[in-house]
Amino acid sequence: MQKYNYDLAVIGGGPAGLGAALKAYDEGIEDIVILERDFELGGILQQCIHNGFGLHYFNEELTGPEYAERFIDKVNACGIDKFLNTMVLNLEKNKKIIAVNSKMGVFAVNAKSIILAMGCRERTRENISIPGDRPSGVITAGTAQRYVNMEGYMPGREVVILGSGDIGLIMARRMHLEGADVKAVIEINPFSSGLTRNVVQCLDDFDIPLKLNQTITKINGRERIESVEVSKVDNNFDPVPDSTYSIKCDTLLLSIGLIPENELSEQLSIKIDKKTNGPVVNEARETSADGVFACGNVLHVHDLVDWVTKESEIAAGYSVKYINNNYNIKEKNIEIIHGKNVAYSVPQKLDVFNDKSDVEVYLRCRKPKKNVEIRFVDNNRNVLFKKSERYIKPGEMINIKLSSEVIDSIKSESIKIDIIPGGKNE
Repeated sequence: MQKYNYDLAVIGGGPAGLGAALKAYDEGIEDIVILERDFELGGILQQCIHNGFGLHYFNEELTGPEYAERFIDKVNACGIDKFLNTMVLNLEKNKKIIAVNSKMGVFAVNAKSIILAMGCRERTRENISIPGDRPSGVITAGTAQRYVNMEGYMPGREVVILGSGDIGLIMARRMHLEGADVKAVIEINPFSSGLTRNVVQCLDDFDIPLKLNQTITKINGRERIESVEVSKVDNNFDPVPDSTYSIKCDTLLLSIGLIPENELSEQLSIKIDKKTNGPVVNEARETSADGVFACGNVLHVHDLVDWVTKESEIAAGYSVKYINNNYNIKEKNIEIIHGKNVAYSVPQKLDVFNDKSDVEVYLRCRKPKKNVEIRFVDNNRNVLFKKSERYIKPGEMINIKLSSEVIDSIKSESIKIDIIPGGKNE
């Protein structure tokens, strides 16, 4: 078996992996390899031909392939090694990667540090157990996106979409523009789970109805889907009796959530957060495995690719410190507790470093609220940090930057995040 040695190995060549590799290169690490299972770099961005990418990172509006191309061109110009069409089979505790492709066969990569950037996958019908027959025409929204945008196939003509995640909203517009009759987007929650701008630009602008507090309770059809039965739901998400109606369709697109791809993480016995389904990390985005970092959608599902890139740069920056033996932790394991209306946060703990760095905290709320205040408090309820927001919703990630002064002021073994009403927009 061939063996290759690198300072840094990045698993995944999507936006997270590309951003991490380039950041590490910019900070002086030249011995880098990217391992990607697809035939090209770019990840999911290659099939996202709509615009709206790069507004925060590049201060301009790009399509997905354009956003990816900027990083791919830099990776190629820097001469960073990449193994495409390569499947990682195993991760070992000594930072040894076992991978395979058709040209090299099975081979090993030994690295001083590893960055996990495998992305996420879509939930399927099996994840939510919709009753009914098993006809064709029931596919995930991301699969439909690839069919239309990359393969040139039209999945159907009469479309219903279950779930109002961003991919579902975007595909509602895409299918409409391709000539399909998009009957409705069905959402079990009382609010959309996607970005507000996508609700407006993809549904409202094209008069596509969004039906809240409803779900599909049965799929009808033998060879091909013929219709779906839709029911209203109560506060426990149980179908309301006598509320069922039918929508005729030949295609059902599922946009019912994303799952981080953490099978490799589990091979290393990396601790997984049940709330995010991604690794538990500190502010460096280091997992419970020494020298193994994670970023992007494998860590937690992001709403914007701009935040994926910025998080990849955080992970890569600390990975470089680790490689250079400059990874100095002053105090370990300050737990972050989730209080009122907080669904999750990343990182889940703080390991205070000696480099006086600011800390980027990403979090999501449980329920949409207006005029709130986000507070970080210590065990004695002393307010360490607060920020007012005019409007928050679960589909839109909240980014908080804690200064090094705030981090240095923490004297307790844990801090708590609360989202409380009454904040004023600053």
